[in-house]
Amino acid sequence: MKAVVRTNFDDSVSAYDAYEQRTGRFTALAKLLAAELAARADGPVDAVLDAGAGTGVSTRVFAERARRTVALDISREMLRELEGAPRIEGDFDHLPVLEDSFDAVAFTASLFLVPDPAVATREAARVLRPGGVVGAVAPLGWVDADGRDVFADLERESRSPTGADAVEAALADEFTVTTGTWRFATTAADVRRFHAIPAMAARLYPTLDADERVARARELLADLEGTVEQRWRWIVGVVD
Repeated sequence: MKAVVRTNFDDSVSAYDAYEQRTGRFTALAKLLAAELAARADGPVDAVLDAGAGTGVSTRVFAERARRTVALDISREMLRELEGAPRIEGDFDHLPVLEDSFDAVAFTASLFLVPDPAVATREAARVLRPGGVVGAVAPLGWVDADGRDVFADLERESRSPTGADAVEAALADEFTVTTGTWRFATTAADVRRFHAIPAMAARLYPTLDADERVARARELLADLEGTVEQRWRWIVGVVD
């Protein structure tokens, strides 16, 4: 599973950056999450582990606020795009950092990509200092003006490896959590751009190779029109 995730994101660098340049979505999520983490931390958030940093969009946000930000990602190709911060190639199940090393661990749009978030949340608890905080963001999907899932009438559902409920439950087992929902107005064209990222097209066609799954996603979403709402659940946990 980890090898598949690594390959998916190694293949996604250019499409990921194109989506972010068009929408600014991951930057927005990181800014909102950073604010929630700072509001709930028991003291300054001076050291942040950006777990699932990707090309560094979220890392740059946290680095503006913390004295030390470390970017961790399973994809070497993604990390190659990141400059100006320490980088670690690794996965969430075995964080290659010492205990009590960080004031915050941030899983910006990443924890839902693992099959067992409970392991990752235990690791987050291990590396956090007393009074530290952890945050995660997980997608809830896209809805039309009537609140109806835009995939309801399509042959495929855009599904994460782990749902938002499971991510929240895993964090709640280790931390005292607060949750909420962020909503973004977006377009049908941007839903297509999201699924043009090979790693995200795997939400629809996980068994196909990168080019084929993106092509099939484009066909599936070709008739989607208008403005829709994208929803993300945020979860912030405080060390007990």
